[in-house]
Amino acid sequence: MNTLIAIIGLGVLCLVFEIVNLRKAIIPVSILGLLGVLGLTISEMGTAQSYYNNMIATSQYSLGFSALFIVLTIFLVALSFNFYENHQTKISDFVAIKIFLLAGAVAMVSFGNLAMFFLGIEVLSISLYILAASDRLNIKSNEAGMKYFLMGSFASGIILFGICLIYGAMGSFDVIDISELSQSAELPIWFPIGIVLLTVGMFFKVAAVPFHFWAPDVYEGSPALTTALMSTLAKVVAIATLFKLLQILNADLSDNFKLIIVIISMASMTVGNIMALRQVNVKRMLAYSGISHAGFMIMTLLTIPTSGGTLLYYATAYGLSGIAAFSVILYVCKNTPYNEDITNFHGLGKTNPLLAGVLTAAMLSMAGIPIFSGFFAKLFLFNQTIEAGYMALVIVAIVNSIISVGYYFKLILAMYTKEPNEKRTSTPILIYGVAIVSILLNIILGLNPSLVLDIIK
Repeated sequence: MNTLIAIIGLGVLCLVFEIVNLRKAIIPVSILGLLGVLGLTISEMGTAQSYYNNMIATSQYSLGFSALFIVLTIFLVALSFNFYENHQTKISDFVAIKIFLLAGAVAMVSFGNLAMFFLGIEVLSISLYILAASDRLNIKSNEAGMKYFLMGSFASGIILFGICLIYGAMGSFDVIDISELSQSAELPIWFPIGIVLLTVGMFFKVAAVPFHFWAPDVYEGSPALTTALMSTLAKVVAIATLFKLLQILNADLSDNFKLIIVIISMASMTVGNIMALRQVNVKRMLAYSGISHAGFMIMTLLTIPTSGGTLLYYATAYGLSGIAAFSVILYVCKNTPYNEDITNFHGLGKTNPLLAGVLTAAMLSMAGIPIFSGFFAKLFLFNQTIEAGYMALVIVAIVNSIISVGYYFKLILAMYTKEPNEKRTSTPILIYGVAIVSILLNIILGLNPSLVLDIIK
């Protein structure tokens, strides 16, 4: 609860800085404030508390993911300095929206009541709608904002309908009451239907097949920094929340429900990777890559009692790789907004070996190559899934990991085997800093996975 209050206070402080004309201090103060909030969150680990009649309930799971969300937000706020340098009058709006979005994300994994869960998802969604359409003079951004708004609204409606059915079956929004009542022998039919609707609505947010069709267009049309936020923070929040919902509501998944999860996981991995092979726009490629990674993370829903740590580790590895990749994309495509074709990356290995190396490392981590944390994340995930008896799913996942190497290496080869298009002389310190720190964290977690895996036991 202290984390949530501190985040909201920091967002309000950003708006106050705008009023008193201290725009230059907004980003450094926000980063320092978020580092303080991260320290506060880490200090609370090891304790489980509930606040306001269980509206907010903290646990190792919620605190671990909250810490990850804060770290990703620190990187995104740092990247805002260069991305919004031509919009200094609106810098407080963009940074404050990202911080309020973080508040919604923390509420989504810290809820003890379905009303708080829905409040969190709406705070996050509304922030994303605004950011997707924030470049109001660009038709692609307007289109992305409208598509995301429509699809997000339908998903929120489905989720709300599911919550209503669960309330109708159990007579309470409190997850402890619902969990206890779900142990009874006679459950109203509305309860499993409500669980299914909640799951479908969250699959929309995760962009899992067949609820993925909005993602490539929205990712391509949104401003690049917003795409980075959707691809990393928003996706990780959605899958973490879905995992907690199924865990905390004590939904005993039937064999048929698990079969559907297996099919959706397989479909998400396969469709995402095959479609990514055809892309020449890097943002669309990473959109389909995100759909594929959603399929991998959905595998944890089959082993909910033991997969909390594995999901946190996979989400951390994926989030850090995504931040590193988008840092380089922001640098390369700064002078060609809404044109993130792979040709822009030709010869980057010659013109900027450091950032080319960072992007290569990010792609290798996403592909699951040692020594990066992406490899160990898949290794732990596959091991747990095999132990649960889903060998066919793991085989499909391994094949898809091999397929993904094709489009990741297409980008790597473009950087090192093609002649450069233009000479870039600018050296944005924050972009370099975010890219290097995020990929170093990725490697450190690959060498020492227990730093994250042991948080949730």
